This record gives sequence, structure tokens and C-alpha cells, in this order.
Amino acid sequence: MTTPERDSYLERSFGLGGRVAVITGGSGALGGAIARGLAQAGALVAVLARRRGPIDAIAEAIAHEGGEAIGIEADVTDRTQLESAREAVLKRWGRLDVLVNAAGGNLPEAIVNESMPFFDLPAEAFERAVRLNLLGTVLPSQVFARAMNEGEPKGRSIVNISSVTARRPASGVVAYAAAKAGVENFTRWLAVEMARRYGGHIRVNAIAPGFFIAEQNRALLLDAEGGLTDRGKTVVQATPAGRFGVPDELVSTVLWLTGPGASFVNGTVVTVDGGMDAFLGV
Repeated sequence: MTTPERDSYLERSFGLGGRVAVITGGSGALGGAIARGLAQAGALVAVLARRRGPIDAIAEAIAHEGGEAIGIEADVTDRTQLESAREAVLKRWGRLDVLVNAAGGNLPEAIVNESMPFFDLPAEAFERAVRLNLLGTVLPSQVFARAMNEGEPKGRSIVNISSVTARRPASGVVAYAAAKAGVENFTRWLAVEMARRYGGHIRVNAIAPGFFIAEQNRALLLDAEGGLTDRGKTVVQATPAGRFGVPDELVSTVLWLTGPGASFVNGTVVTVDGGMDAFLGV
């Protein structure tokens, strides 16, 4: 049963009414779920990604659910495009409170396997994966946090998306895992930098998801009939929950980290992985 007191407490702890949020990689499975969740909590949402069609689909879904959103095409490794996106957000809403760096992913050419041994891994492929995942987190943080730090920045928040593979690398994904380890180190560094140099008004945290089905890994984990591939079976066996995560299961953690109730949470990485990181495997 809801009461005015309970509703007031929930709003004080998790409410994002009137806050302006930017989500990079907002057209993906995880980024899209996060964008919709932030909008449902009252945030005004800017969805950033490289492809116009998926961006518009997420923005339209948010509008259909009663929220407000805009879609902006931008490459997270292109400072000029990010700066243009920032100006579009400020022109629309006049402020910026939340940044979720959800852009990233692995690249097939950067995977080590039987046909691509580590000794033959192209340096260019490794660099592209690191550029997308690590630089694609650093650059948006530079560009958007500049605006977040202006005016009255109290209570503003950056959430980076890491991976469970940052601490316990999965076979094959050498570049992706290394880049996500960098994201976690950068998260902690930036949290300290924002707190000590700028008064702690901008908090920086990260989420380390386990295995969630997304466009880029679907064929690796599921076969054409929706059954588990050999890789998928290995992942599920290593996950005490016995299944993959659902994108919506990340949303509540994002709402907590970006909301008023997490005002003393800074420089941490929250694992959302069904117990995988806690499991020895035996």
C-alpha cells in the first residue's frame, strides 16, 4: 500500500523529476532499457547513438510511455560530434545532470579464437576495441561533465558501464576485457578528481554487468532456434542464477546511482551479474 510518506521517501531517494540525462549507446539493448527507465523516473532524456533509426525508435517509445526524449546522432569517439550533441541538449533543456556511458561492445576482429591466435591479433583491431570502450567513455565524460560542472552542479552523476570481464577476463575477449578494466580504473580516478577539484557535486560510479543478450552477442550465445550455443551453455553454467540477465534488470541500479539516495556513493563499481563474479565454478 502506498502512502504520502512512502511516496515522498521514494521520490527523495530515487526521483529524477526535471533532471536531464544523456545516455550514450542509447539505441542498444542495455542503453535503450536504461534510457526508458530514466524517463519513467522523471528524467528528460537525450538518446545518443550513431544510427538515426534506432535512436528515433527509443525516443518514440519514451514519448509513448509519457516521457520526454530527443535522439541525437553522435560517435562517442568524435569530440566534435559530442560537443554538438552537448549544445543540442543545452539548447533544448538548459542543463545537464546525468551522463550514462553505455556505448561500447566487442569487435569480431578483436577476438582471439582458433582461427585468430593471440600472436596474430591485429594491433589495429585491438586499438579499435579499446578506442570504442575506453576512449568512448573518457571523451563523453570530458565533454558532458564540463556542462554538468557549470551553474549549480549539486547532485549530478556519471555512470559508466563496465563488464564482469574487467576483473575476470573471459576467453577470447582480450581487447574488450582490457578496455573495460580501464573503464573501471578511470571511473575511480574521475570520481576522486571531481570530488577533490570540483567540490564533489558530480559523482562518478560504474556498473559491471554480467552476460545480457544484446544484438552483438546474440549469435555467440544463442542458436537460430533460441537455444544455447556451446558458449552460451558455458556462460549459464558459470552463472549461479542459471540464466542470462534481462536489460531491465540494470535499470534499478542506474536509478539508485543517479538518484539523491546515493549522494555519498562515489567511485564504486556495482556488479550486476547473477552471481558470476562470486562463483569459483565448483
